[in-house]
Amino acid sequence: MVPEEFEKKRNAGKVNRVIDKITRLLGCDKISTRKVDLLSYSHDYWPISLHWMLEDRYPSLPHAVIWPESKKDVKEVVKWCYKGNVPIYPYGGGSGVLGATVPERGGVVVDLKRIRSLKIHDKDLLVEAGSGLNGYYLEDELNDKGYTMGNIPQSLYPSTVGGWVSTKALGQFSTKYGGIEDMLKGIEMVIPPGGELCLKPHARTSTGPDLRKLFLGSEGALGIMTKGWFKIWPKPEKRIKLSFASDTLEDAVESVRKVMREGAEPAVIRIYDKIETKRHFYDYDEIFGKVATVMVIEGNEKITQAEKKIVKEEFIGTEMGGKPVDHWLETRFNVKEAAEFVPMGVVFDTIEVAVNWSKAMDLYRNVVDAIKPIKGVLFASAHASHFYPQGICFYFTFAGTTPRKKDAEEFYQQVWKAAMEAVLDSGGTISHHHGIGRQRRDWMEQELGEAYSTLKAIKERLDKKRIMNPGNMGL
Repeated sequence: MVPEEFEKKRNAGKVNRVIDKITRLLGCDKISTRKVDLLSYSHDYWPISLHWMLEDRYPSLPHAVIWPESKKDVKEVVKWCYKGNVPIYPYGGGSGVLGATVPERGGVVVDLKRIRSLKIHDKDLLVEAGSGLNGYYLEDELNDKGYTMGNIPQSLYPSTVGGWVSTKALGQFSTKYGGIEDMLKGIEMVIPPGGELCLKPHARTSTGPDLRKLFLGSEGALGIMTKGWFKIWPKPEKRIKLSFASDTLEDAVESVRKVMREGAEPAVIRIYDKIETKRHFYDYDEIFGKVATVMVIEGNEKITQAEKKIVKEEFIGTEMGGKPVDHWLETRFNVKEAAEFVPMGVVFDTIEVAVNWSKAMDLYRNVVDAIKPIKGVLFASAHASHFYPQGICFYFTFAGTTPRKKDAEEFYQQVWKAAMEAVLDSGGTISHHHGIGRQRRDWMEQELGEAYSTLKAIKERLDKKRIMNPGNMGL
């Protein structure tokens, strides 16, 4: 037997002994080594992994899948995996699009969906939720009791609370309600080598650095979240729907900048460039060839009327009424493009980034101009999906067919590289709300600079053996 084969067999033996131990502790119904489960948990919704599956390639399989049902179960898993040096990949709904859960070094995938407790604290306007709680179920329960959390991502139906925190996610209504970082008030974590910490929810606290923020966006690399406490709102009493058609993207972007500067906060604002307006609003002749903007203003009756007045005073464009907004509301969870186009050989993806207002239009043009000339690209477009007094999120879409002498992954990475370099050269940030995963990790150090060394030092201190989602974010 050659040395490499011997080492591989020895490592497999160590992993199997840990899996046997965990099986005895948790029970057979909480763990699986069946091939069908290993294949199912070998990927998330990362578009390039769809190409892998169609080609019958599974580059990264876990050794086992575990379904803990309590914090105690999670602690046992972390404890024994740490002892045996077995990698752990926390898993929520599998709706991530950057390969954050791909088990590239083997080990165990820990699916948290059985940890789904829910408790509303009415007087404190807080909800206490298990990390595996489904996002749609949470929002539906809150609505039924007269509340909303306001976090409505496009992945609302399959995503989980823990996934939101781990990727620093935010939803379509973020301009009013903020991102998950604004909602998270307390967190319960299991960290290596099997310990736990609980940062209780407070309206505000000044007890040193806010360690809650340390785990926001950590993508399972520092530990496993088991529970969180989140800010909630009374369900809005009034909703106003507005839409506009502008001649140029610059006019629409400048209009929203002025609206935000005046202090108005529509819950939803989305601006579509001319290509995306044609894609999304093809039934509206009066918008076709223009730049479409849709808005939802909601909340207290008096406040919504004041915000509506500000929007109408500041917006450059023709008002189009509520029908385009209704169309957006009806189709906003439709993410069928990847599933439809990939089987036909089309390489398709979205790239969301953020930038300050002063550099917004330059970034938009630079990214589109960087992608379009690449051989095989069919189109590159964008819409602006989230807004702040300081800046804007652009959500780019590209599609193409693989040129000769290149495979799909090579072409895919070429487009991503061009986009990421254009974003950094334009003064933007490489991720707005999808996180980093395995797709964006090559540009982490370039954006963070010396701070990346600090992040690696934190990883080293909390997870010396590097068993927590190894390789994710380059850690």
